[in-house]
Amino acid sequence: MEATLAVAAFAALCVVVLSVAPQSAEPDDGAYRASIVAMTEGHFLTLSTAQAETLARKLGDNPAAPPNQWIELSDGRYISEKDPGYPFLASPFQAAGIIRWAPLFYGALACLGLFVGARRWLGRFGGLAAVGLYCSSGAALAFAWRDYMPTFTDASLIAAGSGALLWAVLATEASSRRRTWVGLAGFAAIEIATFVRYTNIVILGCAVVAVVAAWRLRAARLPLRTLCWWLASVAVFGAGVAIFDDLVYGGPLTTGYQPGEVTFALGAIGPNLRIMPAHLMQAMPMLVFGLIALAWIIVRWLVLRRIGGQAGAVARRDLAVGAALAASWFAIWGLYSAYTWTTDRP
Repeated sequence: MEATLAVAAFAALCVVVLSVAPQSAEPDDGAYRASIVAMTEGHFLTLSTAQAETLARKLGDNPAAPPNQWIELSDGRYISEKDPGYPFLASPFQAAGIIRWAPLFYGALACLGLFVGARRWLGRFGGLAAVGLYCSSGAALAFAWRDYMPTFTDASLIAAGSGALLWAVLATEASSRRRTWVGLAGFAAIEIATFVRYTNIVILGCAVVAVVAAWRLRAARLPLRTLCWWLASVAVFGAGVAIFDDLVYGGPLTTGYQPGEVTFALGAIGPNLRIMPAHLMQAMPMLVFGLIALAWIIVRWLVLRRIGGQAGAVARRDLAVGAALAASWFAIWGLYSAYTWTTDRP
């Protein structure tokens, strides 16, 4: 029954998303679309001047210039300035003529991860609640219909990965082999999300800290071998991205954005704190209930921390899970509170 209702919630999201006519809401959509279309034509990563201009003409951009928000590399070839991950995820759907299903496919993975993770943590109907809240969130409804934007996709990968890791850490009765593989899948999802949007590295970092803390606290009975496999996955990913950036952009810490184009500064925190919370509350009103739930978890732990037995253990577990999830939320919000671009927005 619970799983059926969760599927129904996701199906309702699909109906709402597919009822919105395809459209490009801003120039970023066009930049990603150009990369995705180029990949379906066999041009991975970079294009020559002639190829870039032909692509721009095909997509209705300026036929005498490369696509919008593309840059020229030192070797004279062109590439999108956007982070490179999403075109790899979306191009198979574009090639099959079902690009509208690309974000929804990754949304389905999010629902699966959230269902198993939340059900493991919260018990019966916990998975349904997590899926229902995700599918009805303002952020999902605002971005899931934008086929060529990665926002819903990378958020979905983070949700899927977080749910898988939550299950892997809490499922103490499962075999170590099963926990290892589920955890690896969770880390892989968050790593791919980071390749889609590099700023998601703060969430990947929080996941690393969380599993190391779970191993050290012993309560999760997490085998050292399992932890090593997970951390090795992150290390391989980090090395792979550094090599990719060095080969494509010219440096292990270089991206497609020009120096100074995307900046973060402490001076931007004050202005952003004056304007952004209202936008967050408008887009995600459930944020209020999330903060209330976090406060309740903390108060409950304070009341039960000196009590042994099952009640005390559950309170400590809930505090650990709540702290890990909150750390990811506050890490990404904290990072973007220093984003200078948003200080210029109304």
